[in-house]
Amino acid sequence: MHLLNSGDPPRWTAFAGAAIAFVVVFNNQLWPLARHVITIAHEGGHALAAVGSGRRLGGIRLHSDTSGVTVSAGRPAGPGVVITVAAGYVTPSLLGLGAAALLAANQVSLMLRLSVALLLGVLVAIRNAFGVLSIMLSAGIVVAVSVLASDRSQELFAMFITWFLLFGGVRPIIEVQRTRSRGRAPTSDPDQLARLTGMPAWLWVAFFALVSLFCLAMSVEWLVW
Repeated sequence: MHLLNSGDPPRWTAFAGAAIAFVVVFNNQLWPLARHVITIAHEGGHALAAVGSGRRLGGIRLHSDTSGVTVSAGRPAGPGVVITVAAGYVTPSLLGLGAAALLAANQVSLMLRLSVALLLGVLVAIRNAFGVLSIMLSAGIVVAVSVLASDRSQELFAMFITWFLLFGGVRPIIEVQRTRSRGRAPTSDPDQLARLTGMPAWLWVAFFALVSLFCLAMSVEWLVW
């Protein structure tokens, strides 16, 4: 699966989208604003996993400091809560992998429409005003590009979103481990998983990193080679 068939977006859009996304994710001035999108994906992953594992979803709250919280009810231990907690850090990368698969199949419009649909799906679970604003702004940008931009601009934007999710899935894992190493994240997802499963928190961080790097490597193969 690659972007070399007739009618597919040209390869330069993959490189350009990757370059722009890399700068946005790893620039310390741009990241605090862009990170809100990754938080939406992270909390949406918790919510989807909660519903899928049979827990009762209470809602999602997104905050201006880029933090978020997803509340669900059910058994305080067991597979359901483990799956729910584990889903957050891997969701942005998994979404990026799915987007890369769609772009590799030349489904740019479908990828953009699904992005809006997923954002609106998360909106249903939002329980605070800032969260609603974040979702509506993100969805509005995607809709505006889909309606107003040229086909080539849509392709570039779709590539940017894809690489942003992939790179943006990696940086929070680095950040949480760095914060944990300083003893400043006792309630982080890896630490919660350690208490739930008995597996060391660093092992959960390694698992998140492996999933994210796998998604990135597969997307490079599909979109670049």
